[in-house]
Amino acid sequence: MAIRPQPLSNRQKAAILLVALGPESAGRLFQHLSQEEVENLTVEIAKMGKVTPEVREGIIEEFHEMCVAQEFIAEGGLDAAKDLLVSAFGEEKAGTIVGRVLQAMQVMPFDFLKKADATQIVTFIQNEHPQTIALILAYLQPAQAAAIMSGLPQDLRADVARRIATLDKTPPEVIREVEHVLQRKLSSVVSTDFTHAGGVKSLVEVLNWVDRSTEKTILESLSENQPELAEEVKKLMFVFEDIVMLDDRAIQQVLKEVDTKELSLALRGVGESVQARIFKNMSERAATMMKEEMEFMGPVRLRAVEEAQQRVVNIIRKLEEAGEIIVARGGGEEMIG
Repeated sequence: MAIRPQPLSNRQKAAILLVALGPESAGRLFQHLSQEEVENLTVEIAKMGKVTPEVREGIIEEFHEMCVAQEFIAEGGLDAAKDLLVSAFGEEKAGTIVGRVLQAMQVMPFDFLKKADATQIVTFIQNEHPQTIALILAYLQPAQAAAIMSGLPQDLRADVARRIATLDKTPPEVIREVEHVLQRKLSSVVSTDFTHAGGVKSLVEVLNWVDRSTEKTILESLSENQPELAEEVKKLMFVFEDIVMLDDRAIQQVLKEVDTKELSLALRGVGESVQARIFKNMSERAATMMKEEMEFMGPVRLRAVEEAQQRVVNIIRKLEEAGEIIVARGGGEEMIG
């Protein structure tokens, strides 16, 4: 009997969609999400393995359909939206789309378990009270719950099955507590394959396009919660302060492409060592003029400085992609041209 693949969670679909949109568009979208949403999606992107063209195209199509449905719902309510969707997609497809929209608007308990392997879940829940196991399985997709049930010790299966059948209303605070404990137990296992899944590069490409504030927030959060993943990401990233890692010829090449006022603004947010490295690669007259411009610039907003730094970094990346400069990453151990 063939085993059906586990259905993708909404978060996994969102991660695949962001990668499909490309790093620049995904970076702009990140700016409209909450910090928690950004962190969850970056982790999901990092974990992502290979995605077939059919799956990717299906998710893009589903996203378009849901956007259309939500627009109809916003304009005329659910009943009116159903009529419009029937006209647009047919009755059967319209029902499926409305169901997806309604499901997406609700965060189901134990949603984080959808990305975990059934054998991993069994390992961590088989010693829990049978009532707790029944509560967890009751909220999972039938196929996943069945796989977990099959992995439980034989003497436990019947007891859990009976409790699922007789499960009554459960207070929200109890569900949240069980979720919290289980998520903490599973976090180390669920995250062990980050560096092997091939998704870190996709995550870095997205982070290369977000604003500096978002980039810092994500990296700080990853450093605190997933230090190994954070280190892997940092090795592949290039931030403005890394300009000191370029050799003199590369810095001079960058200076030819960067607007003087833009660079003056970007240098306002870095230490003297970085500034000194830039000035070293300018003529004495040009360096003096830039120092004077920075001095007379007056107070500037941090966001303006970060945006200027990001534009300089984008120029560096374009020069690297064109093969005009070489950037050393990961402490200079690896050279990427």
